[in-house]
Amino acid sequence: MRVLIIKASALGDIIHALPALDYLHQVVPGIEVDWVVEEPFRQILEGNPLLSMLHTVRTKVWRKRPFAAETWREIGALRDALCGRDYDFVFDIQGNLKSGLITWATGAEQRFGFTKDAVREWPNLLFTTRQVPLRQLDYHVTDKYLRLISVPFGKDFRTMRLTSTISTSPEDDANAEALLATLSDGLVFLFHCGTSWQTKLWSAKCWAELGRQVLERYPDASILLTWGDQGERERSSEIARGIGPGARVVDRYPLKALTALLKKVDLVVAGDTGPVHIAAAVGTPTISLFRVTDGKLTGPRGEGNLTIQSPMHCTKCKRKQCDQDGPCSESIKAEQVLAAIANILTAP
Repeated sequence: MRVLIIKASALGDIIHALPALDYLHQVVPGIEVDWVVEEPFRQILEGNPLLSMLHTVRTKVWRKRPFAAETWREIGALRDALCGRDYDFVFDIQGNLKSGLITWATGAEQRFGFTKDAVREWPNLLFTTRQVPLRQLDYHVTDKYLRLISVPFGKDFRTMRLTSTISTSPEDDANAEALLATLSDGLVFLFHCGTSWQTKLWSAKCWAELGRQVLERYPDASILLTWGDQGERERSSEIARGIGPGARVVDRYPLKALTALLKKVDLVVAGDTGPVHIAAAVGTPTISLFRVTDGKLTGPRGEGNLTIQSPMHCTKCKRKQCDQDGPCSESIKAEQVLAAIANILTAP
């Protein structure tokens, strides 16, 4: 049997979908699973032993250059590759127009998608042959994905123990070990202080206060600060200066190298952003800070992962701009996060 998963973006959503690979291989041993992914995120899937083939798309580039010959060559090559695989089932867990068009391009007879109340863009409904209704208990995004994928196999994913896999190279693992060898022998914490939305950010003052409290409680510990762009680098440098000795801003890493580092630290603290989801997927304990998004919907789950939701009455608002951004960014207190850290580190 050969199936296709269409989940092209974004980073956190792709990671939330990874348990689907384990599910499929448990219910159909020997199954071939392919995946459609946007080029910037392919590293998170490359080398995964549960995947047979990756189909890479560049939809942002295609939209900017819709009439370019290169665009049409790439789209044609994708269509030919998808049709040539002759899929038994195609699972569109993205639920928008883009993914619907890719689903249709496969030519498969069995194309599964969400119902009208669950798709992100209604035209997606035109391209799937079977729409799967979600159940009330399918609140977390991973459960939504698993519900859709499990339908043709008839085995309840809730009765199964499912894991995620993100492969890293021996070279990336060795580089991460080399970095850790330059630190003290104490615990290694990793703070990722940036996010894609301004309204998801925890205040720099709170980050610095947390860092000082962590080093006061764990004096032999080290704190590494990672970043994704120049703005995040400057913010991380400001926070590191506020923490003082014991905090270090590291170089910018590609996704695979960052994953290798996240595997080896003792605990990760971050907002609602990709690195915290990667850390949880590779088994590193996490504490994630949620403001405008819902930690119960998209936060890391399982033992060793805690989410802290802002206590603001308007939390989970999903707004990218807000006149209450200042108070909201400080609504989660450093002492609360420190208590969560201690809770995780002392748990059996």
